[in-house]
Amino acid sequence: MPDLLNVDRALATILATIQPLASELIPLENALGRTLAEAVTSNVNLPPFPNSSMDGFAVQSADTLNASADKGVALRLVADIPAGTASAVVLRQGEAARIMTGAPLPDGADAVIPVESTDAKWTPGSDTALPPSVTIHRSLKGGDYVRKAGEDIRSGETLVKAGTKLRAAELGILAAIGQAAVKVYRQPHVAIISTGDELIEVSTELTPGKIRDSNSYTIAALVTEHGGIPIKIPTARDTLEDVRQRFREALDQQPDLIISSAGVSVGAFDVVRTIIDEMGHVDFWKINLRPGKPLAYGQVGGVPFFGLPGNPVSAMVTFDVFVRPTLLKLAHQKDDAKHIEAATSEDIDSDGRRSYIRVNLKREQNQWVARTTGTQSSGALSSMMLADGLLIIPEDVTFLPAGSISPIRLLRPLEEIG
Repeated sequence: MPDLLNVDRALATILATIQPLASELIPLENALGRTLAEAVTSNVNLPPFPNSSMDGFAVQSADTLNASADKGVALRLVADIPAGTASAVVLRQGEAARIMTGAPLPDGADAVIPVESTDAKWTPGSDTALPPSVTIHRSLKGGDYVRKAGEDIRSGETLVKAGTKLRAAELGILAAIGQAAVKVYRQPHVAIISTGDELIEVSTELTPGKIRDSNSYTIAALVTEHGGIPIKIPTARDTLEDVRQRFREALDQQPDLIISSAGVSVGAFDVVRTIIDEMGHVDFWKINLRPGKPLAYGQVGGVPFFGLPGNPVSAMVTFDVFVRPTLLKLAHQKDDAKHIEAATSEDIDSDGRRSYIRVNLKREQNQWVARTTGTQSSGALSSMMLADGLLIIPEDVTFLPAGSISPIRLLRPLEEIG
């Protein structure tokens, strides 16, 4: 099929035109899942001071050398140090201070004895009065049950590198060093337009010849799933005037990407390409893949544009293969598509295009086995819901016998597949 563009060449052409987005400063609480635009270096030690890792008593370890379960060592209590406070007391030989987890170690102390290893009747958190002394029933060495200053993080240390996708752990670290705002890359804003006289809203009753618009919901969810912000534009009817108006409305939103579904294949009512040629240009049209051959890519008003097929499976497959890596590049993220190999459980026919076959996966005799989900119709949206992955049949292969080892593009994490 010489008139169809190779999938890999098409993707390379698309990505070569995409410029990653600029950065913005946002509050830390809004940064989950965002990509850090510049490295963060700590200007503090964590912990900022030596502190107790246990509820117990701060001591000089030398005073405990002869302590054991059978032979206790009595120390005079001179201070009570709750968490969040500091004591001006300097601990001397033969002295101890009651201390809570996280409280600063007093000067002169070099270890903490847990309350369980003493004769204390104190219950942490209670208002028990400080007794005159405590008896230690365990020997210690310097540093026991003490978190040293800078033990976790040292001032001047680079904590999070640029390009990191921020998780809960990174947010916690940034909060701990006082980073109230972070510089991250902007999320792509994506305008989504469904086209077709046959489309009605989800809440509308079906009438003969009409179908509910599922593509705009599917595409919006995929955009969100991959870090973008979807902007749904009202459905465009199959007239030049209406399609033109919807694209103008999309451009008014100043998006980073525009996606339409339907209207780019060969047909009497396919007007999207006409408007794209009027308001921008089409770089290519028709890709050597199944499902999803009628994919268009170009620009509208200087904004990158994808014209996805109208059939729901074709729209989802072409999104995964082409739009997904585009969104990730815009957001300065690497394409993290996961692939495995699996043996086919049945003979599979193809038409010579690169084919993405919806399959279920099962682990059998130390290998993954792929079974088709049933019909491979590009209109069978339920097959995408059922699929664990897409089995890839290369170009010019028209028959894949059972038992063939083939690459699978995963649609869900392996740990979720049973």
